[in-house]
Amino acid sequence: MTKATEAKLWYAQRISAMVLALCVLVHLFTILYALRGGLSAAEILARTRGNTAFALFYVVFVLSVVVHAPLGLARIAEEWLQWRGRSLQVTVALLAALLAIIGLRAVWGVYAG
Repeated sequence: MTKATEAKLWYAQRISAMVLALCVLVHLFTILYALRGGLSAAEILARTRGNTAFALFYVVFVLSVVVHAPLGLARIAEEWLQWRGRSLQVTVALLAALLAIIGLRAVWGVYAG
């Protein structure tokens, strides 16, 4: 891997961490708001179903996870397991694809029903 590629991956990891931190905070405050308001699951789904702003926020959340988690796990695998090369890259790409599929399906399920 070239130094330029390593630098880009480092920046992607850090930027995705910043986006992820903001998304987690918004998500937690939303949960607290719903709980304090005494909203039921049905009321929450009624507010989120068809809400484009909600869906876009959670798409950004999912995409930040799709970038952040596989890159972090790849670095851990390299450092702890001495795992490098094509097999690691393929595994990380498959993990990213799995996270994207699961996360985007969840967003779609809540948005569209």
